Amino acid sequence: MVLEIPRRRFLRAINSKFIYGRVPVVHTVILLIEMAIVGRLVAKFNSYYAGRPVITMMITNAVLGGIADTVAQSITSIRLSALRKPGGISKDDTTAIEIHELDRKNPFCRQELIPDSKLLPPPFDFERLTRFMGYGFLMAPIQFKWFQFLSRAFPITKSSGLGPALKMVAFDQLIFAPVGIAVFFTAMTIAEGGGRRAISHKLRDMYVPTLKANFMVWPLVQIINFRLMPIQFQLPFVSTVGIAWTAYLSLSNAAEDALEAQSAPPSPNIRLT
Repeated sequence: MVLEIPRRRFLRAINSKFIYGRVPVVHTVILLIEMAIVGRLVAKFNSYYAGRPVITMMITNAVLGGIADTVAQSITSIRLSALRKPGGISKDDTTAIEIHELDRKNPFCRQELIPDSKLLPPPFDFERLTRFMGYGFLMAPIQFKWFQFLSRAFPITKSSGLGPALKMVAFDQLIFAPVGIAVFFTAMTIAEGGGRRAISHKLRDMYVPTLKANFMVWPLVQIINFRLMPIQFQLPFVSTVGIAWTAYLSLSNAAEDALEAQSAPPSPNIRLT
């Protein structure tokens, strides 16, 4: 308790620092650390994979998931920081303007992925980062085994390449993707402390838009993946390309939580300022 106030002041101070007044310092430092870890994994990937393939995939998937969530948190912070300035977003805030335009033109969700807020730009959420890294870590063995199953069921040969790849994509998109999206929102809601009702609301609001977005993005990516990538590189390839996709999932999940928080009645014990 004695250290709680200084800790909050310290966190508030470091989260208020921005590079050129736009890019949050904390988010940038965390992203650089994650990129350094990825660089190490890339340099030693073959040797790590040869010794422990599954754990190598799990760590790689976790780090790439962490990068995606860091990017998503940075996007939110950049836009809200510009929005909180006196006068709102100016013509010089090109990054914030582009984020807003992409968000506004998003065809998949009824609401914006970054809802306007009267609060200050959000501090870096380490618990949210941990949830995404944990999810990537635990899902990696399942994804890896799924890719191995597809490779055995539809082997690609020199005389037959595109046909088996298309079959793998069809199985992946019609079976694994719908289940995977449901598992993602369910797991994230449980990790956030939500119960059955929260899971139901999250799936009701986010499942169909996310599945539509999935079908717009992943079939082409998976054709390239299954047709050209060796089995040991399929999951890292998907996770690397999927940084933008996972960032989209992170923003979608956070946007739904933010809207629920804004619509919930304030607690009588909390003083609003």
